[in-house]
Amino acid sequence: MNTLEERFSGALHSTARAWKAAVDRRLKYLGLSQASWTTIAVVAKTSASMSQIELANQLGVEAATMVSMIDRLVKAQLVTREPSPSDRRIKLIVLTPAGMQLYGKVKAEATVFREELLGDIDPQKLLVATELLEHLQRVAESAGTSA
Repeated sequence: MNTLEERFSGALHSTARAWKAAVDRRLKYLGLSQASWTTIAVVAKTSASMSQIELANQLGVEAATMVSMIDRLVKAQLVTREPSPSDRRIKLIVLTPAGMQLYGKVKAEATVFREELLGDIDPQKLLVATELLEHLQRVAESAGTSA
């Protein structure tokens, strides 16, 4: 028999995977992979332009993986690489008008999807679950950093 902690961990992983897969199916008509639309969303939501390495860190991927992703998005004319005004070695990732338009579609679909999945959940339960997940994220991100 699984402990409550094992059950929670399994449910957390399975739910995250199912959520991403469902959003992926929802966005399939846009011709984007999950990695592509996630990258576009992160760039769009950031107030200041991000470097490739900052974007890789934000998404939790290796720098080489990020370079390949950005190459594909540049080729699709969804982002551009622009030189940093403070360090010419750094390239900043910026959405093109086409990238912004695509992000608008992604955001609209994601909003509808969230409303469908979460609309009938008691707001107080949703708040408690959200706060729990945010706390777990902070704990997990700091785990092993103080040695």
